[in-house]
Amino acid sequence: MKFAVIGGTGLIGSQVVSKLNAAGHEAVPHSHSTGVDIISGQGLDEAVAGADVVVNLTNSPTFDEASPAFFRTSMDNLLAAARTGGVGHVVILSIVGADQVPELDYYRAKVLQEDILAAGPIPYSIVRATQFMEFVDDVLSWTADGDTVRLPATPIQPIASKDVAEAVAEVAAGAPLNGMRNVAGPEVFALDELGRVTLAHKGDGRTVVTDPTAGMFAAVKGDVLTDKDAQLAPTRYADWLS
Repeated sequence: MKFAVIGGTGLIGSQVVSKLNAAGHEAVPHSHSTGVDIISGQGLDEAVAGADVVVNLTNSPTFDEASPAFFRTSMDNLLAAARTGGVGHVVILSIVGADQVPELDYYRAKVLQEDILAAGPIPYSIVRATQFMEFVDDVLSWTADGDTVRLPATPIQPIASKDVAEAVAEVAAGAPLNGMRNVAGPEVFALDELGRVTLAHKGDGRTVVTDPTAGMFAAVKGDVLTDKDAQLAPTRYADWLS
């Protein structure tokens, strides 16, 4: 099969391309660096022409109120190009529980992306993943102040990016779901505890203070960012850290 992977040079996209090619398919990465701009539409028709499947792994450059416009424009452009190019399956990556956190602009934007895809003219699949292990350091940096990191006790089910890429590649190579598949890491942590585990492993002497008002994840109510019924990935956080 032939795959056009838009956003194919990023953290997930590059691994999806590698996995699909290793399985004997032809997966081509497309991004700004290859002359494809999903917002202006430049190069998009050429990128998807002749592809059996398009995997869209592009992401908004911001997490704020500008993110819905990014996903609306990018999906409108992508679906128009895919329809013209005769694509039979479009796949996107989203977030477990995104529809349960309307307080966050970015999560609302991801739900908008899902809705545009589902309402579109092409068979589709949505892979929803939990929070990436690779992003834990970023989360800690958002609320770090001197020797203290403030984090809420929000339940998180971290997943390794390689396991996300495996799930995306598997779904992309299969029949369209016309729905979604949830994938998640094998363990649930309170975010503050995850911070302590991470700092301890790195020999970082900063203290994690539990603060229910700190950072983006303070807006999350309950355990909506976890899913015990999801397809569970094999990589445990301690193994990923080491």
